[in-house]
Amino acid sequence: MYNIATFTMATVCFYFQVHQPYRLRNFSIFETTHGDLDAPRDYFNDQSETARNNQRVLRKVARKSYLPTNQALLELLEEHPEFRVSFSFSGVALEQFAEFAPEVLESFQRLVKTGQVEVLSETYHHSLAFFYDRDEFHNQVEEHGELIYDLFGVTPRVFRNTELAYNNELGQWADEHGYAGVLAEGWDPVLDWRSPNFVYQPPGAKKTRLLLKNYKLSDDIAFRFSDKNWKSWPLTAEKFTGWVNDHNATRDTSGELINLFIDYETFGEHQWEDTGIFDFLRSLPGALLEHPDNTFMTPSEVIDNHEVHDEVDIPDTVTWADTERDLSAWLGNEMQQSAVKALYELKPHVKEANDSDIMEDWQRLQTSDHLYYMCTKWSNDGDVHAYFNPYDSPYEAFVTYMNVLSDLRERCGRQGKPSKSTASLAVEVS
Repeated sequence: MYNIATFTMATVCFYFQVHQPYRLRNFSIFETTHGDLDAPRDYFNDQSETARNNQRVLRKVARKSYLPTNQALLELLEEHPEFRVSFSFSGVALEQFAEFAPEVLESFQRLVKTGQVEVLSETYHHSLAFFYDRDEFHNQVEEHGELIYDLFGVTPRVFRNTELAYNNELGQWADEHGYAGVLAEGWDPVLDWRSPNFVYQPPGAKKTRLLLKNYKLSDDIAFRFSDKNWKSWPLTAEKFTGWVNDHNATRDTSGELINLFIDYETFGEHQWEDTGIFDFLRSLPGALLEHPDNTFMTPSEVIDNHEVHDEVDIPDTVTWADTERDLSAWLGNEMQQSAVKALYELKPHVKEANDSDIMEDWQRLQTSDHLYYMCTKWSNDGDVHAYFNPYDSPYEAFVTYMNVLSDLRERCGRQGKPSKSTASLAVEVS
């Protein structure tokens, strides 16, 4: 453990987001109006060879991204005892690993067992519940924590909200619930003159610290790596290391911490193997560690070993998506606003139904991807919104979603059955 008083190295903190939604099948209005409501419903199981087949999508991403990246990381962690990374897993991704690709779950468990990997807290269903239903939000966070403990044997200390959505209220919530830290986007307009490369705290927080993404360096890997029109292409480990090393020379002003927050599918899926992304990953830790003033830490280690630099006031919600860095990718048009309003207005009927299948379907419908698919911001952000999108248009996404919500409402009120607990899931996949 480093001493705060003498610690002066430039720290690199990796966080990877691992998430895959349950995509909706092509559920038509005729099933809603004429279907047998007493028959079993499966809104998420598309057996055809389409982009909505969750098993097919997951296994493709596992083959191209999760399995080879996990193997590379395992080798790097063994080769470099100083190397550290952290993960945030959505509960719905872990469920699908258990059902469709248990070897992926096992490979993540091997990484965590090294002791060099931290697992973060988030909402089970990758939802925006914090902004609509605090009780539901809290329940999902607790459910997620139980699953993480069952599968990995750890209790998360640091919180990461869906899509890195953060504001002062979330910082206060994290502080009240005993989290050591919370992650957020280091967006220039909220930082003003300050650098994202320090540890901060939310206004009035007693314990919780704020770790901010260095979006420029993170996005160099996540989005610009294979862009041949980018002035810095091709990106090599040596070039990237040089940018990190520059912070050692100007640490007093530019910071002492480089937070690299990245979607895990960057490796092998967003950036295909033939771009050289895996060679870059394998070379980066060794290249960074060649500088005597560089080290790696998990978010918890950063919090334990760095002093708070300042307080950051973020009254309006900031996310890590798009050029606006707000919630407009999910809530920016009337379709999205109508859908999310109808979703959360259904809660009293869902609770009254007392049916575990209905509750599970309602919670899966909270996954933010469903709203993301309805996005109509197709200018600068078009490629991002199109990726992994199973629909031909945002309007098709909206119609399908509302058909399912209508059917779910009709099902409410019927007697249910006990739900499968996260503990029983853990027994099956451990």
